[in-house]
Amino acid sequence: MKSMSFMELLLELFDSEDPRERDFLKTTLHRIYGKFLGLRAYIRKQINNIFYRFIYETEHHNGIAELLEILGSIINGFALPLKEEHKVFLLKVLLPLHKVKSLSVYHPQLAYCVVQFLEKDPSLTEPVIRCLLKFWPKTHSPKEVMFLNELEEILDVIEPAEFQKVMDHLFRQLAKCVSSPHFQVAERALYYWNNEYIMSLISDNAGEILPIMFPSLYRNSKSHWNKTIHGLIYNALKLFMEMNQKLFDECTQQYKQERQRLRLFQAPPELSKYSRVSETRPN
Repeated sequence: MKSMSFMELLLELFDSEDPRERDFLKTTLHRIYGKFLGLRAYIRKQINNIFYRFIYETEHHNGIAELLEILGSIINGFALPLKEEHKVFLLKVLLPLHKVKSLSVYHPQLAYCVVQFLEKDPSLTEPVIRCLLKFWPKTHSPKEVMFLNELEEILDVIEPAEFQKVMDHLFRQLAKCVSSPHFQVAERALYYWNNEYIMSLISDNAGEILPIMFPSLYRNSKSHWNKTIHGLIYNALKLFMEMNQKLFDECTQQYKQERQRLRLFQAPPELSKYSRVSETRPN
């Protein structure tokens, strides 16, 4: 019982404003976790409780980054197959940490923990990506860039079969990012096309991905205000064209036909009527 109360007090100290104290506590807790097997489950439970309070009550704690750093090492040592309690911890505790406003303070450590889990159990990839897409920031561009960074780290370790389960929703979100008026969001999304492994996944599934991405890429190649984005989009379009010229041409034709239909729909009634008559009149 004394060891339990000692651990509670030790973990409470992680909220210290002094980074040197938190760093020393991190080393101490890591050594205790390594040496006292009987305390491991209790330590994990107490860290869970700290995270729950942080997410759903206070949204303030100075030691979240340090606690996540310790957890990164703990997760790395998990035996396979993963216990159900560990999977629940990922889905119910770690992933909701993405919702907190102060995400930038601890995001690198959080992303590392998530990727560690996926390397241990690839079957968790689909629920993790779906959860990230659910929490995707709507109006906070710096946070959106963080999500794009983490998503690329996940895609670096994703298995092809898992990729196919999420690629539709994933690339619909990337298409929105490419269209973002915030150039850093669009730029970060387009850097995915510089990643060889991601490009191999895209190439193997071009038939599904190109029709999703093409309208955003083509439209913003002409309309985006930032010239750097134009260059990155041309690069992405060129890579798509090299992958599958026939499909690329079909997407181009379909896009232009859709634009033409949209113009007719938006035209004044008299002009729209004249256009339809012109189309049906023999030459």
